[in-house]
Amino acid sequence: MKNTILILLVSLVSLTACSKENSNTNNGLSRVVFDPGNLQFISNSLNPKKKTMSALYGNEKALESLSKKIQTPEAGAVMKLVTWKYHDNPQYIGGTITGELVSIETVQADSAGNVSYDLKNDQPENTFSNPKERIQYFMSYRPVVRP
Repeated sequence: MKNTILILLVSLVSLTACSKENSNTNNGLSRVVFDPGNLQFISNSLNPKKKTMSALYGNEKALESLSKKIQTPEAGAVMKLVTWKYHDNPQYIGGTITGELVSIETVQADSAGNVSYDLKNDQPENTFSNPKERIQYFMSYRPVVRP
């Protein structure tokens, strides 16, 4: 008899807990998912002062260049640094999630070894004035070591 009452009580609690609708809105925040295409994840960074997080993607040549700790990317290297604002995750206390896309920076080295820098962003305060410094910043990343 006690087991039957316990089972009914647990069933009632679980069914009422699952029936609550999620009335939580995104508070006007929008999330953007970046598709890296054929580029692979290399590393990431976090800037708590600006509340931004970045992910560096690149091809095999970019991964080799960063692994060798050289100052310029090897010929054929393609790297993209994607930066988002981050926000508190409304579903998990203490967690953060990516939000608005801040910028996409691209560094490419052609077959002759000429390095180019391109910036796409919607926020003018994030404009970087010196492409050579940004290329050096890209080259300061170290690939994440995976087991």
